[in-house]
Amino acid sequence: MLNMPHGPPKEGSKARRDSAALPKATTAVCDHDRACGRGFSCDRHFGLCVPLRGEGHYCRRDAQCVRGLSCMFGKCHRSIPNGQEGARCKVDRDCGDSMCCARHHGEQVCKRRLIRSESCFVPDGGLAFSINQICPCDEGLLCRKNGASLQREIDFIYHPERSSWTCQVPKS
Repeated sequence: MLNMPHGPPKEGSKARRDSAALPKATTAVCDHDRACGRGFSCDRHFGLCVPLRGEGHYCRRDAQCVRGLSCMFGKCHRSIPNGQEGARCKVDRDCGDSMCCARHHGEQVCKRRLIRSESCFVPDGGLAFSINQICPCDEGLLCRKNGASLQREIDFIYHPERSSWTCQVPKS
């Protein structure tokens, strides 16, 4: 969140710079969205009514974005239909076939399960695991270190492109 504007909406918001003259509602004090009227939401941090934001604009919650957009990763994005890759989820069953519900930049979204030969190493915990997760291997596959025993042999060092842990067909 280091790139979020720190001043009140009237001073630093991208929405402010992009519109020539804003109605007086931007100076209205509020504590919930209904107090602001159509086309506005309540910026609860500053307690001011602000115009709804378009695609690519900063946001903190869905209600700050125009219809059809969702607040994902701090910006307004086109909403993704439920169950599809990239859609918000709470549990695996919220996602379509061959997908799971995993964190991406801290948001829980539907991601596809990993296929054969894809890198699958996951740390035991820590920040890298907490912020960005990957799904397990697809049905019938297991995550194994190439040419090694089932034990993890080294401490985790985050180099996903160099990982020798891949989804494999289990050996009988």
